[in-house]
Amino acid sequence: MHLWPFSGRKEKNGHPAFTQNHSWFKDIDQNQPLECYNFVVFDTELTGLSSKDEIVSIGAVHVRDLKIVAGETFYSLIRPHKITAATDSTLLHRLTPEQLAQAPTLKDILPKFIEFCGPSLLVGHYVSLDVGFINQAAKKIFRSTIKNPCMDTMRLAQVYTETCWENYHDQFNLQVSYNLADLSNAYGLPPFSQHDALQDSLQTAYLFIYLAKKLKVQGLVTLKDLFNAGQSWKRIF
Repeated sequence: MHLWPFSGRKEKNGHPAFTQNHSWFKDIDQNQPLECYNFVVFDTELTGLSSKDEIVSIGAVHVRDLKIVAGETFYSLIRPHKITAATDSTLLHRLTPEQLAQAPTLKDILPKFIEFCGPSLLVGHYVSLDVGFINQAAKKIFRSTIKNPCMDTMRLAQVYTETCWENYHDQFNLQVSYNLADLSNAYGLPPFSQHDALQDSLQTAYLFIYLAKKLKVQGLVTLKDLFNAGQSWKRIF
């Protein structure tokens, strides 16, 4: 699991949403049960995976008391700088150049997304990729970054898999896949459409809640428990 305890270093920025965001995460008590924390599970869709690529949509959902909060969702298309260059990759997301041309820019959407997240911890599947693209853009546009600590459902799944192996629930299945759709299918979770930021956020939220509850049975109760488990996890296959 990734939990990033960001420093309290002040950064100059051009939007009050960042100032508020930074003030929320100067000190976090990691010793409370997971049910005590608010989470925002989110996903971004991208034109590609290189540093020159861009975000074309963001989706997110609130989770409180380890339950998805119905109706508290966030979704927006985002207009990239080079719409024509994004055409091939965005077909995967079922987005047309016309849709993207009419979408707001990340400069318009990012502050709204930060405000939607509020003082919540962020959760994503391979979350470092999504946060990396968000902060890359935030630095360029606002000369700042978001400070929300992050948890990674891919790492949580790795921790859960290891606990199952240790307890002989699974005879060391070396073919286990940590793809979001594959994990959801393996755990019998409701299926959602892939390559859609909001649908993937909902899929990830179900996975996060499932894993959190399973790991709680294994004695991982607090935020710090999950953080320590994620730090000690070692790839053995």
